[in-house]
Amino acid sequence: MSLILPPSSVSMASSELYRNSINAHKHQSMIAFDHAKHVTNSHPAKSILMGRQPKKLKIINSQRNDTLPRLFQVDEYKALKAKQINKALDEAVPLRHPAILHEAMRYSLIPGGKRFMSTLCIASCELVGGSESVAMSLACAIEMLSTMGTIQDDLPCFDNDDLRRGKPSNHKVFGEATTILACQALHCLAVEQIAMMKTKNVSPDRLLRAIVEMSSAIGSEGLAAGQIMDISSEGKDVSLSELNFIHRHKSEKFVEASIVSGVIIGGGNEEEIERMRNYGKCVGMAYQLWNDIVDVIGSPETKETTGRDMLRGKATYPKLVGIDESKNYAKELLAKAKQELAYFDPAKAAPLDHLVNFMVSFDNVN
Repeated sequence: MSLILPPSSVSMASSELYRNSINAHKHQSMIAFDHAKHVTNSHPAKSILMGRQPKKLKIINSQRNDTLPRLFQVDEYKALKAKQINKALDEAVPLRHPAILHEAMRYSLIPGGKRFMSTLCIASCELVGGSESVAMSLACAIEMLSTMGTIQDDLPCFDNDDLRRGKPSNHKVFGEATTILACQALHCLAVEQIAMMKTKNVSPDRLLRAIVEMSSAIGSEGLAAGQIMDISSEGKDVSLSELNFIHRHKSEKFVEASIVSGVIIGGGNEEEIERMRNYGKCVGMAYQLWNDIVDVIGSPETKETTGRDMLRGKATYPKLVGIDESKNYAKELLAKAKQELAYFDPAKAAPLDHLVNFMVSFDNVN
């Protein structure tokens, strides 16, 4: 069953209408990219936030978002992908000797968050003709690396948080030493998941490229760089460009890599990889902005105390430009990200178009 088609209750005739309506709608409203670029450059803060412009983007579908929400069942898609990812993770990290190490690994990994980045990875693979089965090992690796990052972030030497998603942080349950070793084990296992991928449809050079993509996102050009700058900036006045550097490396690059690696594994060409890299940059920055905002206004789904970053004197976008301006930037970034999807099959692009919509509602936290 293809998850990008209408629900099973819809007839074949309706399915054809679904595709025809999208294709017709796609040609109804095309606008020049130069206009979008002019709007972005009209505000210096937005120019810094948006990053470099897509090299080859010429037109966008400005009305896609008004039609697809009524046709694509995104909640069903997210739920099914999360279920499949959870099943694969459970199998990838079984309880074995030494039990305490694997219990610590599983404690934060299973169950985890909403599987946002791993679902984006699978959707990106499917976008260019790949399949869920091809991308699943990579999706698991992404969740392992993401979990490693959140475990580290909670440690006393970092943010010293006692809770994560409403339950005690990993180090509060297993102690710092076991937690650090669990992070090391998750990192190594993530690389194994990609390198040992059992599929004949992905060439070794693409597997290597995906490993490099993900490793770069958490190394000295990614998460590690963002974290060290984030720590060193606490209690200090930080410029918008400095904050942009922190956000890009601490969060944006990981989201970008999750999406790009999915396209690579799915067999995407260089044009498709470049377009989805631009998509990932915008989504990644919006994701970090959204988390900054939720830290201030809170979320009904979590029990963590709001305002933790503010209390620590961390650099955040709401602190620099305010909540409303931060929300506007996040929404503009997501609109810009969706422009890149106009060049793909609308039905295959529908999951990626919809998955990011929840970020501008600020009703959830991951």
